[in-house]
Amino acid sequence: MTKKKKKNEDPKVHEDLNGFKMDINSFGEISSSFSIDKINEFLNKNVEDKKLKDRDDLKSDEKEKKS
Repeated sequence: MTKKKKKNEDPKVHEDLNGFKMDINSFGEISSSFSIDKINEFLNKNVEDKKLKDRDDLKSDEKEKKS
């Protein structure tokens, strides 16, 4: 048996994303309470890109930025 969620219940989110809401209207357009730039900034900071993790040229760039 599956559990049904209440529609009024807010999902658990990362503390940086509190207040984040996404809606899809009848035309299929996605609207969000955060700007795309803010979402991308969060993802860049918190999610590792699997396609780029083995590239040597990016690893050396990251080391230079930390110095």
